[in-house]
Amino acid sequence: MAHAAGADRAGRARYTYRLRVSSTARTALLAEWDRCRWVWNECVAKSRQVHARNRAHPDDRLTCGPARLDKMLTEARARTPWLRDGASVPQQQTVRDFATARSKALKDIDKRLPVKRRAGMPRHKKKREAAPSLNYTTRGFRLKDGRLHLAGGIALTVVRSRDLPCAPSSVRVYRDSVGHWYASFVVAIEVQPLPETGAVIGVDWGVKQTATTTSDAHDLPHARHGKNAAQRLARYQRMMARRKPARGHAASKGYRRAQAQAAKLHKKVARQRQDTARKWAKRVVTDHDAIAVEDFRPKFLAHTTMARKAADAAIGATKQALIEMGRKHGRDVRLVHPAHTTMDCASCGARTKHALPLSERTYTCTACQAVSPRDKNSARVMLVRAGLNPAGAEGVRPPGALLPAAA
Repeated sequence: MAHAAGADRAGRARYTYRLRVSSTARTALLAEWDRCRWVWNECVAKSRQVHARNRAHPDDRLTCGPARLDKMLTEARARTPWLRDGASVPQQQTVRDFATARSKALKDIDKRLPVKRRAGMPRHKKKREAAPSLNYTTRGFRLKDGRLHLAGGIALTVVRSRDLPCAPSSVRVYRDSVGHWYASFVVAIEVQPLPETGAVIGVDWGVKQTATTTSDAHDLPHARHGKNAAQRLARYQRMMARRKPARGHAASKGYRRAQAQAAKLHKKVARQRQDTARKWAKRVVTDHDAIAVEDFRPKFLAHTTMARKAADAAIGATKQALIEMGRKHGRDVRLVHPAHTTMDCASCGARTKHALPLSERTYTCTACQAVSPRDKNSARVMLVRAGLNPAGAEGVRPPGALLPAAA
């Protein structure tokens, strides 16, 4: 279950359940997906056509927004019986998803973001590569007697591990890389406050340890889930390499079987990382009122020698789990810019004149002569920069002290 809290005391969350899909329902879902994929590809083609036309005639520019695409969908349904046989709700949601993706790409271009950080323009979805995904609003689905009824007469059995807190506002039905079908419901939730503890904590991300904190009891060691599965994954990848089909030829049964085994193992490792991150995040949030988190983006590590270990540490997923858990329980989570956090002294604020090499794991301040482990010092710097000055090494603030605004 993934959470996405809002700005006020109420927010939204996703409750994801496994689906039992009969052969009849599977055929209907795939047929519905074929129609939605066709709508998406038509939107891509129309967008590119409008872009080319605007480049040729800059003085008479056309737009390609949701209203224009909705009109195109209405006309296509009127003249195409195959498209009209499907429900209109997922097709309309496909148009909205395309408009959102295109708008995000155009905004990144306007902001002149680096190409690597931009969201790419929407591209065609190929039948053999794109995973089925259907979005329904409230008028396109209903829950009755433990079954999910979708527009178009599709009925699915929901395997519930817990009840929904309230009526969902939308649902996304999708198939993962392993071939399992899921239903992801969006519901409104209230913040679930936890008892105050009077403690604060700073979190520094790393590779040797996924998270180093100002409290030794809350450090998160490297779980090595990917490394433990590397030998089996390499075996499946060798099987795929031996059976790789030639360009333009369909994959063999052996290739598809090896591909499914590799996907299943990848899924297991991802779930292990997610489970470890959520359990650690819940423990940190339960024990502390305010959390200073390094706003670290590990993407650049993909181009270094630490790429594999950094990916296995799942820093991004762990950071996201901590932020979401803090918002869910109403904790004060403050993101701290990571610049120079390894060069500053948490005791006196002095900064070294050069960047410390990764091999140097002990920080020694040249101003106040304070000596501490490098990552522990960085975690304390997070507290200072967030305005959460700790009373001791464990990050405990005096009783009754107010939490100042983040710097």
